Amino acid sequence: MAALARLTDPLSDLFWRRPRVLLALLLGPPLLWLGVVYIGSLAALLVQSFFSIDEFSGLINYEFTLKTYGELLRPSNYDIVIRTTVMAAAVTVASVFIAFPIAYYAARYARGRMKAFFYLAVMLPLWSSYLVKVYAWKLILAKEGILTWAVDGIGASAVLNAILALPVIGGNSLSVSYIGTFLVFLYVWLPYMILPLQASLERVPQNLLEASDDLGASRRQTLRHVVLPMALPGMIAGSIFTFSLTLGDYIIPQIVGSSRNFIGQAVYAHQGTAGNIPLAAAFAVVPIVIMGVYLWVAKRKGAFDAL
Repeated sequence: MAALARLTDPLSDLFWRRPRVLLALLLGPPLLWLGVVYIGSLAALLVQSFFSIDEFSGLINYEFTLKTYGELLRPSNYDIVIRTTVMAAAVTVASVFIAFPIAYYAARYARGRMKAFFYLAVMLPLWSSYLVKVYAWKLILAKEGILTWAVDGIGASAVLNAILALPVIGGNSLSVSYIGTFLVFLYVWLPYMILPLQASLERVPQNLLEASDDLGASRRQTLRHVVLPMALPGMIAGSIFTFSLTLGDYIIPQIVGSSRNFIGQAVYAHQGTAGNIPLAAAFAVVPIVIMGVYLWVAKRKGAFDAL
């Protein structure tokens, strides 16, 4: 013990006299990992997107060009970007509408055991395997699945078949359609909207609601002019998760989806079977740019205060 004390005393004196040394030692490893592994990989990805592929040899041409980004404007590639962005936006909007009443009840009315049940019910799906949930939904949405059985039971199979026959739906079964993909996205990412929204609603002061009531405001007016503006940061914070996770997901569109690709599938296809790494990198940059703009707007709205 005495020998250990003799070793630690000089270090303690050094850290006490020079706190910046201690701070550098504590922050150095995580910052090094962030800078080299994370930011470094993104920088390498960005650089790769400015290269091009030789159409004759199939080899990468290591000369800086915007030709690869021009390929994103081709109808087939442009449709992938639009399709993915629209799906991410639809999932985010639907998550807000479903999550808000749940989060509002948990924040304003749930107490004790009901509060514990709320957190357990919201977080329990997050504890199960991601792949298991997706494959379970694949079975639920299949033609022989429980959802089709329930629709047949209420005599609405003709309506379902008419909806699936629409070209924009993209499949002849819920398990291979945009509707199925949307439902699975919504189920998987919904907790990421509920929790930030509930935290934001809990910070709405009760005296503001009482003041609104004293001034003669109706419940709808209080909701519109008091609750919603103060819940907006949590709403945007949750949308950061739902939008970005949907935007870059590969597994759900691959397992439960139509034959039309999303960005994640396009990245996998071009860097794998096609071997067009520059185009794959350009596709991967698209969600980064979209989320960069989105995060800038979210920061201005104060969304990070609700995280």
